Amino acid sequence: MTLVSISVAICLSFTFKRRKLLPFFDCAYQGFATGDLEKDSWPVRYFVSRGFEMLCAQSFSKNFGLYSERVGNLTVVVKDPSVVTNCHTHLISLVEGLYLTPPHYGARIVSLVLNDPVLFNQWTDHIKVMSGRTKQMRAALKAKLDHLGTPGTWDHVVSQIGMFSYTGLSEDQVKFLIEQHHIYLPKSSRISICGLNSKNVDYVAKAIHEAVTTIPDN
Repeated sequence: MTLVSISVAICLSFTFKRRKLLPFFDCAYQGFATGDLEKDSWPVRYFVSRGFEMLCAQSFSKNFGLYSERVGNLTVVVKDPSVVTNCHTHLISLVEGLYLTPPHYGARIVSLVLNDPVLFNQWTDHIKVMSGRTKQMRAALKAKLDHLGTPGTWDHVVSQIGMFSYTGLSEDQVKFLIEQHHIYLPKSSRISICGLNSKNVDYVAKAIHEAVTTIPDN
């Protein structure tokens, strides 16, 4: 889920109501946007408060560092309690056709942390640290690009939030980064801010600068 402003969330809720749409939230990076679990999940809770029937897929792979475990859950919000059993039965039938019984190890870790006040507080502190680090790396990358005089405006690097950033590079510029500097990113030009650190941010900034100046985006 990409964090949206309060005003945008409110406008979206009216649109969904008017068009009778079923909201489906993908909450994959909770806490990494602002460092605050409550703020990052505000749009989801707001839609619930407005009486929506909705779905919310939540992943703990990123904010718990459980990438190999793929831990998550699906929350179904309905108005009529009598349909809960039917929903559960239908979801079970889908699960049985996909993986039936997933490994419990990662889920038990998440359950332990969420249900232990001391561990929960430690986890939320770690979330704040990680969120702060991504903000620092965004600022560092923009500062390096500005110092190099890289053509274009790079304010979006710091105005965006979360683990990733859409750099705005063209496909040819992305190809240049891959072939000339071994910086690998998709054609969409999205980079992982979490992959930046104090030792490689200079290299990345100079590579982007070279890509932009060598292959101007017409």
